[in-house]
Amino acid sequence: MKDEIATFSRYEFKYFLPELIATSIESEISHFMSLDSHVSEELDRSYFVRSQYFENDLYTNFYEKVDGMRERHKYRIRTYGKAPSNDNPIFLEKKGRKLERTMKGRIKIENYHLEMIYKRDFDVLLNKFEGHSFIEGFIFDCYRKKLKPMVIVDYLRSPYVSEYDTNFRLTFDRNIRVSLPYGENSIFSDPKYQYWQDVNAGFCTLEV
Repeated sequence: MKDEIATFSRYEFKYFLPELIATSIESEISHFMSLDSHVSEELDRSYFVRSQYFENDLYTNFYEKVDGMRERHKYRIRTYGKAPSNDNPIFLEKKGRKLERTMKGRIKIENYHLEMIYKRDFDVLLNKFEGHSFIEGFIFDCYRKKLKPMVIVDYLRSPYVSEYDTNFRLTFDRNIRVSLPYGENSIFSDPKYQYWQDVNAGFCTLEV
């Protein structure tokens, strides 16, 4: 099984802003940028994002970022809903940094692939993705760094794009909350296993 890997490399900057300032910036850019087609009016012109990050008991990935390591990478599961469905794609992503550039690769997976990852049935997963370097690298890092799926992060994203420069994009992330599931460590785990905490209410993360 050799699904296509989507990759990109770009410069990426993040700003942590009070909501009042973020709203003002959003109002200004709306004159020459537009929201992308995936937003929902029901979600206040945004779309839902859920990610589950892989980490080890030493929180190596976290401290590499805090320490400003110039070359680093991490893995996450990304989806756009709170439950599995045919309309809700699931991706395994590798996001990293090399000097000043941000790089990301991702591959679409199915819900049963998730179960293999959670159960660490890596031999079976390798057979499903035979000869797939992305999956092989992921499994190698899981063993080498003792990675496991841990914290889940939810937020609402309002993404703006420009018809004048398709490489320029602004995103506003709001209502950020995190959960460290217990008992059932799945991105689609039963709510009774989730304990959510709001992160910096009243602030917004702007990504350029």
